[in-house]
Amino acid sequence: MYAIIVDGGRQYKVTAGQRVDIDLRKDVATGDTLEFSQVLAIGGDEGLKLGSPAIDGAKVTAKVIGVEMGDKIYIEKFHRRKNYQRRNGHRQQYTRVEIAEIAG
Repeated sequence: MYAIIVDGGRQYKVTAGQRVDIDLRKDVATGDTLEFSQVLAIGGDEGLKLGSPAIDGAKVTAKVIGVEMGDKIYIEKFHRRKNYQRRNGHRQQYTRVEIAEIAG
């Protein structure tokens, strides 16, 4: 069984037991549970169930594992023949969650 959920403007295809990195939420601690109530679709053995745009009453619960850091991304600025070079880096923070249950 799988579900397509929306969180922070992004869509995720999740299954039970899967670990997913979502954008950082500052108000959750390790071990807390999150509920995703905006479920766009649920698929499984009995077929596909689509919402328009979301399925009423469906929810996905997840357990927060912790905060993770993404890969380092380098931003480089360069103007040729002007002796101008700048390099900046960024690491995005994610909240890693484990999907516990898909109810719909």
